[in-house]
Amino acid sequence: MENPHETQLRTFNYLIGKAANTEWGKRYNYKGINSPAQYRKEVPLNEYDDLEPYIKRMMNGSFNILWPGFVNWYAKSSGTTSSKSKFIPVPKENLRGCHIKGSWDVVTLLYKGRSDARIFERKNLVMSGSLSNYEGNHMTTYGDISAIMLYNMPIVGRPFYTPDFRTALLPDWDEKIEKMVQICSREQVTMFGGVPSWTIVLFRKILEATGKDNMLEVWPDVQAYVHGGVGFEPYRSQFERFIPSDDFTYQEVYNASEGYFAIQNDLESNDLLLLLDNCVYYEFLPMSEFEQDDARTIGLEEVELDVNYAMVISTNAGLWRYMTGDTIKFTSLSPFKIRITGRTKHFINVFGEEVMVSNTDKALAKTCDEFNVKVSDYTVAPIYIKEGTKGGHEWLIEFLKPPADLGQFSKRLDESLQEVNSDYEAKRFKSMALENLTVESLPTNTFYKWMEKRGKLGGQNKVPRLSNNRKYVEDILSFLKDDNGH
Repeated sequence: MENPHETQLRTFNYLIGKAANTEWGKRYNYKGINSPAQYRKEVPLNEYDDLEPYIKRMMNGSFNILWPGFVNWYAKSSGTTSSKSKFIPVPKENLRGCHIKGSWDVVTLLYKGRSDARIFERKNLVMSGSLSNYEGNHMTTYGDISAIMLYNMPIVGRPFYTPDFRTALLPDWDEKIEKMVQICSREQVTMFGGVPSWTIVLFRKILEATGKDNMLEVWPDVQAYVHGGVGFEPYRSQFERFIPSDDFTYQEVYNASEGYFAIQNDLESNDLLLLLDNCVYYEFLPMSEFEQDDARTIGLEEVELDVNYAMVISTNAGLWRYMTGDTIKFTSLSPFKIRITGRTKHFINVFGEEVMVSNTDKALAKTCDEFNVKVSDYTVAPIYIKEGTKGGHEWLIEFLKPPADLGQFSKRLDESLQEVNSDYEAKRFKSMALENLTVESLPTNTFYKWMEKRGKLGGQNKVPRLSNNRKYVEDILSFLKDDNGH
């Protein structure tokens, strides 16, 4: 925090020096790179698709490719343009120096915010995913980054974790939740973490099994919830009903498969402290230049307040000038603090499903082909979880040739989306977190008239395919109701 630029330069030199003899390092002459400016000039910006051929070879046993040695751990998540899942390498240096170090930072800053924290006196619960063996190479294991971190948890933390590791890593979510209800409802939990939608599922089942009114009656000494990955505001009121306490802490973190990037260090502010010594070298691309061929990234020393930047990272996971897809704004330059502002592409990630436009386009095209249906335009928004209900996605579709059975079309569209996005598939498992998507057929020219009303007609203006809130969907439905589309 006190020496940000020196810290980032030290991180840069470590990464370039360490990878100099890898295949990637030799290709871009890392031994000849002496400064961040030269690095930006010599090495191109990359998305996952650019690195995927290298990663596939690594998973199949090749070594010294993007990072020295053989990498046998891979964090699985969704969101690529051409693959159902992406696999992010997690070398041991990255696991220890970024992800686990980030977890220690969370604990440190939580204790700084409330000195009465009792993390190392009672139990802590984290909703994790599961692990699988890679079919192409029995030495390679992949799974959620949460599962990889749990499996490799430092020994000092293991006595304070619930449930047992075998239960926590079960691949069957139905079985996992049921066993967690039995085990965790009897523990004295002081802190918990996880994606809000799955945490809500667990809480509802615990209250149903115990007959209690809220989680304070189950865990009277619970103190904190660490959350990240999706926007928390739609869930806050529900959590306040689950835990009706004025002495309860919500701490936001910015962690992803690609790295542990930022943590809320002041519990009275929503800003996130950028972690500069977690083996991540940062660059920032102004969104005003994002689509330009000559777009220029800048380093930490050039960033300004309240400018929307796409975040670019280089890490000891072998991700080089990698565009995360996230956009941020700086809210403080001393120390450097940020807020996540969105994604470089339209997306829905209210429930941790990471649905991208490429996913919905592919799923819709496949379903239309099967049903001999044609679509003019569409938009999708989340359906928020409310008391006694589950979440989901609402599709507004303008058909050129509608399906004979809209219900069957909706069901198959949901299945198609699961086939192209593993995170959505996980959230839809037995409808535990998300219900089947819903489709509303719109009258002809609805989108055109709506765009006309907003003054958004023209070649550069497009119907927003996906939104992480209900602004567009509610506006379209209101437009139809009030003006009958005229």
